[in-house]
Amino acid sequence: MVGLCKPKALYFVVLVVMTISIVNAVKDLKEKEDVGNQRNLHEEEHDDHKKDAPIGSKIAEKVKGAAAKVASAASNASAASAASAASAASAASAGIKGAVAPIGHKLGLKGAAPGGPSIDVKSCGAKGDGKTDDSKAFMEVWKKAIAATTPTTILVPKGDYLVDNLEMEGPSKCAITFEMHGNLKAPSAVTTRKPHSGWVNFQKLENFVLNGNGAIFDGQGSVAWKVNDCKHTGKCNNLPINIRLTSLNNSKICGITSSNSKLFHMNIHQCNNITLQDVHIEAPAESLNTDGIHIGKSIGVTIRGSKIKTGDDCISIGDGTENLLVEGVECGPGHGISIGSLGKYPNEQPVKGITVRKCIIKHTDNGVRIKTWPGSPPGLVSNAVFEDITMDNVSLPVLIDQVYCPHGKCKQGPSKVKLENLTFKNIHGTSATKIAVKLLCSPGCPCENVCLSNINLVSNSKEGAAVSACSHVKPIVTGKMIPAACTEECKPDKK
Repeated sequence: MVGLCKPKALYFVVLVVMTISIVNAVKDLKEKEDVGNQRNLHEEEHDDHKKDAPIGSKIAEKVKGAAAKVASAASNASAASAASAASAASAASAGIKGAVAPIGHKLGLKGAAPGGPSIDVKSCGAKGDGKTDDSKAFMEVWKKAIAATTPTTILVPKGDYLVDNLEMEGPSKCAITFEMHGNLKAPSAVTTRKPHSGWVNFQKLENFVLNGNGAIFDGQGSVAWKVNDCKHTGKCNNLPINIRLTSLNNSKICGITSSNSKLFHMNIHQCNNITLQDVHIEAPAESLNTDGIHIGKSIGVTIRGSKIKTGDDCISIGDGTENLLVEGVECGPGHGISIGSLGKYPNEQPVKGITVRKCIIKHTDNGVRIKTWPGSPPGLVSNAVFEDITMDNVSLPVLIDQVYCPHGKCKQGPSKVKLENLTFKNIHGTSATKIAVKLLCSPGCPCENVCLSNINLVSNSKEGAAVSACSHVKPIVTGKMIPAACTEECKPDKK
């Protein structure tokens, strides 16, 4: 014990004791957590943030107590050294809260991530009066958040913020949370933009969270719908997309509404493992080319709990989409939930692993459909499942259309997009058309392994009872089928 008379030795002993105390304290807390009452995942998600303070506090108390004992024992040898040890123990225990995060993370404790600073957009000059251009204030706040070395929250208080093009681009040094309580409002003027550009853009971000709390992104698109002619030409991509998400990884968007976009409402491009929860779309049926949510070249996207009313596809699934889950979505008015259109361009990437389930589709021009262009280059749709879908007065509730040609000017020849391993299961409700199930596959590469299971669709059409029409496909049929499968040969619609 002679070495304890030296300050360096005292520091060493204190550090050893603190380290042991930290491990034991965390282990003890972990064991208590494991034997506690089981809780559902929803409760854990909402209560995780409450665990940080108690864990840090309890560990700090144990460490401080242990270090104090060492300092007391050493005081007989050297009062000065003991004071130094006690000071070191106090400083260490005060900082232990910050050390909980990495330790908790390694031991599997949830809710251990430390909080960071918050930046209010009004602190940078935003007015939120719906008249003043607040674009500069938002971008100043974004620059601060990108440069922050700790996780940062951007706060948008209540109000209506008029903003022009916002480029919220990373990468950021740490995770960013965009916390909204106010609405964003676009200029109503129709201005030419770079094709496929967005009004509000989030890109190149990891672990990004957008909490909308019911916030509205108002694109003020009614003027644009009146002046564009994309219905006849198909050319209206120079109008801005309301919200564009590009190269986001491990991110979550929740609680927002996109309203009256000038073009697509949301475009998800080159993203991985992102979730859209309670993201709603609102626009009238006459709004042109206003797809609700479009996904392309993305893997692991989940869309849950959305209510979508628009003038085009509620959800459109483009090339390169893999492992997509759409669940609990209500669609209508609109054009249904669609894979495609595909085959318009060369070198399109396969679409694989698509699941659409537990959805309600009402008063739409289509239900669930897959659409590919005639005369297309080779492509692939594989392993797509549409199940547990309720149809309410929907035209063509189940549709495969491999001669999709909306403007009447298309290439000649069959589509070469291969459709395989498709399932339409537990689909029921009413059809606004006599043809309730239409499987118009390509003669160039007929559909393979298409399963129809437990379909019950009743026609509201004055033309008579519902029928099912098929071409270039021999579906596998199981369970109850109303109408009976493939009772007619289907033909392309006249353009």
